[in-house]
Amino acid sequence: MPPTPASKPRLNPLRYVLTCGLLLLSTLVTAQPRTLEMTLGGRSTPVDLFAPTANGTIPIRGAVIIAHGFTRDRHTMTGHAVALAHEGYWVIVPDLPYTMDSRDNARALRDLIAALRRGAAGPALERIVLVGYSAGGLSTLLAANAPGVIGYVGLDPFDRPGHVGLDAARVLATPTYLLRGPSSFCNAYSIAEPWVSALPHLVQDRRLAQASHCDFESDTDWICEAACGSVDPHRQAAVRQFILAAVKELSAGPQVAGTARQVQQVPGQPEQQP
Repeated sequence: MPPTPASKPRLNPLRYVLTCGLLLLSTLVTAQPRTLEMTLGGRSTPVDLFAPTANGTIPIRGAVIIAHGFTRDRHTMTGHAVALAHEGYWVIVPDLPYTMDSRDNARALRDLIAALRRGAAGPALERIVLVGYSAGGLSTLLAANAPGVIGYVGLDPFDRPGHVGLDAARVLATPTYLLRGPSSFCNAYSIAEPWVSALPHLVQDRRLAQASHCDFESDTDWICEAACGSVDPHRQAAVRQFILAAVKELSAGPQVAGTARQVQQVPGQPEQQP
């Protein structure tokens, strides 16, 4: 039996417009950072600032700086930044101003850390976790002894042939988490693996089975996939889960100064042996 005109739902135009507007505003608040132009390492550098977007349901937990990989830019870390901001963190994602020398980028990151502690983001951010991917993992490691840094998370990190990262790892006083992919051309055939036995405050080292180097980006693109292999949603989700858990544990308080010498495999597909 067809519905009578009285039984048909009536659309309230004002409510519809308000609902669509609120949904659009929510998306913009969640996804759109505020971009600052800052002088870092002597160069003018764009920096994306993501404010906590938990809408008061989660207390503000601290701050996270995320550093991208070699020849990449801050947009390849936006997905991770949005996820962390949703969990109650201030998240800062700069373009690294130098292409070739991670030591210069480390100097730029130390400038950024000092500026954030002085209130460059608005509130003074005193407790900062550094997250670095690939060559950004080396730059953040080199900056991880800066005042205000409470933890370091390395995502399939890279080291230079002279092992400047290994030298820094040996004296790093900051609690550290590592998530690494299998040996491949794009991580210089696990050139940073010696960090595992060198880091004095390594809390966790995990290997993401069958990962490509691009699985650690968010969002990645066809350029990375063409050079370093295809991404997989399950592996990308494992990377995101690792980052959120590591940052949460580091932000909660001091870590036990123990070490995790064994490689712990992320649950999922078995490790592909070289």
